[in-house]
Amino acid sequence: MADIDIRTVGRAGRITLTRPKALNALSYEMCMAIDTALRSWREDDAVDLIIFDAEGEKAFCAGGDIAELYATGTNGDYDYGRTFWRDEYRLNAIIFEYPKPVISFLQGFTMGGGVGIGCHGSHRVVGESSQIAMPECSIGLVPDVGGTLMLALAPGRLGEYLGTTGYRMGPDDAIFAGFADHFIPQDRWAGLIEMLEASGRAEIVEEHTETLPKGKLAELQPQIDAFFGGESLTDILNILRSDGLEFSSETLNGLKRNAPISMACCIEMLHRLRGPNLTLRKALEMEYRFTYRAMEHGDFLEGIRAQIIDKDRNPNWQFADMNVPAAAVSNMLQPLGENALTFSEE
Repeated sequence: MADIDIRTVGRAGRITLTRPKALNALSYEMCMAIDTALRSWREDDAVDLIIFDAEGEKAFCAGGDIAELYATGTNGDYDYGRTFWRDEYRLNAIIFEYPKPVISFLQGFTMGGGVGIGCHGSHRVVGESSQIAMPECSIGLVPDVGGTLMLALAPGRLGEYLGTTGYRMGPDDAIFAGFADHFIPQDRWAGLIEMLEASGRAEIVEEHTETLPKGKLAELQPQIDAFFGGESLTDILNILRSDGLEFSSETLNGLKRNAPISMACCIEMLHRLRGPNLTLRKALEMEYRFTYRAMEHGDFLEGIRAQIIDKDRNPNWQFADMNVPAAAVSNMLQPLGENALTFSEE
């Protein structure tokens, strides 16, 4: 496949995204090719570890390829999107639960679907150019591909902040928030990959890790915890509006650009997921409740129109006054019954 290079080199299963002009956006076919390879290598004794990387300097993977999602959705076909998300989420679970080390090299933008394949492995490597984010609320979706697991586990209320604002994390912030593990200068990546291929020893990654100074999130966390500690989007907005600090006004301006129903559901999802019984599968199942309904009942198609298709940056959101009823959130997140996400090997 022209968009992805899957092969074995030495002791490693190698997956390289090869769509740099499209910022290595993930298509459904790419997801299924990765799925097939991982299932094959899982039982292959000649493969000791998996390595994900990507061509180009700008992005590891800036998200899913949404052109087909938009085209089918606007024609009233919601099944394509539901199938895409269902199978993509199953792939995310395979990566997270993989019995062998999965090492990813995350240069440039890693967003949305890129987080799903790049941030669930055992060794997540970032470099100087890395920028990791979950900006889905800006297109009428919610943080998905298992991103709510990391958001729910992030320190304090960082999850609510990162999920609703789409804040771009540099390498230090990504490690602090739990989206990455190791900082290694990018000029060393090629040599490190060669050593991993030859040896099959994932520990080599840890031997090359360097320490970074604390990022902005660590300094901002006291403010974030105070402003994003409410039980709902309304609570958070009221707290932000009552404060005159620069941080709160900038944050409010950012939130105003995003889909209110998406932000409200994001906050509710994190509150439901937090606790001792949190698993990736629970996070993915909760995310699928929203994405299953996103085209028909949410703002996804309008968000794509405004941000990607017409590029007028003027979406006509539901609940544009930012007052999202609790019932609307409950409707988007109610169980799907027989359509619920499962993790069958079929």
